[in-house]
Amino acid sequence: MDTDYLTSARKQFEYYKLLGDQTFAQLPDEALFWQPNAESNSVATIVKHLWGNMLSRWTDFLTTDGEKPWRQREAEFDNDLGTRAEVLARWEAGWSCLLAALDSLTPNNWDQPVYIRNQGHTVTEAINRQLAHYPYHVGQIVYIGKLVQAGQWQSLSIPRGNSAAYNAEKFAQEPHRAHFTDEYLGPPKQ
Repeated sequence: MDTDYLTSARKQFEYYKLLGDQTFAQLPDEALFWQPNAESNSVATIVKHLWGNMLSRWTDFLTTDGEKPWRQREAEFDNDLGTRAEVLARWEAGWSCLLAALDSLTPNNWDQPVYIRNQGHTVTEAINRQLAHYPYHVGQIVYIGKLVQAGQWQSLSIPRGNSAAYNAEKFAQEPHRAHFTDEYLGPPKQ
């Protein structure tokens, strides 16, 4: 088991969750349900899809196929959540399931195959698959947030015009080992 990889993957998942959390904090309730057009998803619908995917992929992660028979993927795209509380409850439930599954990994189960729709993956491949999928959708959530908030949007990364100052601050430090998420999530827990 590669603990450095697992630690890095967990931090990256937590970082993308944080980006979603920070976006929700900037949006009024009605913005969670806004769709730019009929073919686009609202923030609430994207959250509902992530929730469905996370519960399916990470429940019994090592022992059952990641596409559960109880999953209703098509229904995940119905824009039928009605409140901020419903949206945030699904958001938290999905991430809790994912993080609990990551925490369950040990050297004893690391080499176990993981199946998604009967396709075998290594644990690393299964994690990477979702580490590519979830940021894709979190990026959509952030983009919708930026559209809705327009000039009132608070940047979640280096604000425009601040790149030189940001880089100067980083290069003023001695070279050191750190994960890029440490400045957002805090230093690793000892």
